[in-house]
Amino acid sequence: MTRRIALSVLALITAVLVLAVVPLGLLMTQREETSFRDEAAAKVRSLASAAEEYLSDHKPDAPARSLVAEAHERGDCATVYDRTGHVLLSTPCTDVAGDDSARLVSSVLAHPGARVRQDDQWLTTAVPIGDATDPVGVAVLSRSADPLHDRILVMWGWLALIGVGGLGAAVLMSMLLARWVGRPLRTLDEAAQRLGAGALEARAPAGAGPPEVRRLAATFNTMAGRTEALVHGHRAVVADVSHQLRTPLAALRLRLDLLAVDAEGETAEELADAQDEIARLSRLVDGLLAVARAENVVPRPVPVRVDHVVAERAAAWEPVANAGHVRLTADCRPGLTAFLGEGDLEQVLDNLIANALDAVQEDGRVLIRGRRQGGTVQLRIVDNGPGMSQAAKDSAFRRFGNPEASGTGLGLAIVHRLVTANGGTAELLDSPGGGLTVALSLSASRRRRERGAESESGATRTGDA
Repeated sequence: MTRRIALSVLALITAVLVLAVVPLGLLMTQREETSFRDEAAAKVRSLASAAEEYLSDHKPDAPARSLVAEAHERGDCATVYDRTGHVLLSTPCTDVAGDDSARLVSSVLAHPGARVRQDDQWLTTAVPIGDATDPVGVAVLSRSADPLHDRILVMWGWLALIGVGGLGAAVLMSMLLARWVGRPLRTLDEAAQRLGAGALEARAPAGAGPPEVRRLAATFNTMAGRTEALVHGHRAVVADVSHQLRTPLAALRLRLDLLAVDAEGETAEELADAQDEIARLSRLVDGLLAVARAENVVPRPVPVRVDHVVAERAAAWEPVANAGHVRLTADCRPGLTAFLGEGDLEQVLDNLIANALDAVQEDGRVLIRGRRQGGTVQLRIVDNGPGMSQAAKDSAFRRFGNPEASGTGLGLAIVHRLVTANGGTAELLDSPGGGLTVALSLSASRRRRERGAESESGATRTGDA
């Protein structure tokens, strides 16, 4: 922003200076040249007037000689000719008219009137002496154009200095303006990034910058405060629900266990069914609490060694796989690193491995494969179970979306929430040869990918944990 504002102001000021200073300079140059010519014309007319008193009125030539001497002191060349073209009075300098002097004098005598000739070095002015119709002579004054060029050069130098100074002041002002506007915006952007990364206490200073930016910062702080209060409130509700539901369920299960000790016959069967329902209800409450926690927690991504976590979780679930005669293997490239919230990848893998082990039959296989692709880590959990129908896939990532699930139907909802909250994606695919593949794309850089609204459609699987 600073650069754009500076360049915009610089371009505007440059255009203004060009449109204002250049015409002004040209006008002043023209005025200097006109003044130079007018001054030369006035000097030669004064010389012609003094020479007329000498030639026509036969007065002493002292005034004319005095003007010729003054011209010599100024560095000019002055010459007085009679009507025959002979030189009467002259400065010591060589006649700058050169070979054209005779033609210039003859022209003035033949056709009385002022003549002006100018080149890069000299300005020569010739005027008739005496009667305009019958001149008695010609006065010629040649002035060097160097003083004119020097004055024009100095004038353009001052104009250029003023222009450069104006541009410098404009750049300085634009930089200060851009920083005044841009610094609080950058601070606000950093605060928004920290808030998005999970730092709910992040706030932006609302006392710097233009009024509009200060209002924006105040609005952001209000939003951040409400978001923090909302998330903390949800977490408190989750904690309260966890305590309020689990405690009576545990007490009810204990009482049923005590009653089942002395029960016989149909009563024992009914109590056993009630115990199963209590256990299922406990699992359902645990699943709902897990989903609520996943939805309410804003992750702070940290570098996670995917290969290490995959190997660790595969080792942890290997006894369960062996008990069910299922082959669980991991094929993950060494050094794979993704950025997720701490502990999120472990929870995702636990849900997916549990689902896969529950879905496959005896002598089945579950493969966890990890690869790096561009700026993402591609993680695949592949099984050769019965797979899922398209209708089940379309609703898999919704809570209780799969009516065919043997579990609570919350496992994939938790996975989807954790993966998307960390800037990744989750997709359900058919495995080659039958079965289901859960494809995860995880961010391999610190930059959080922009996330849209969470999709309400997805897929689920039979045996959701």
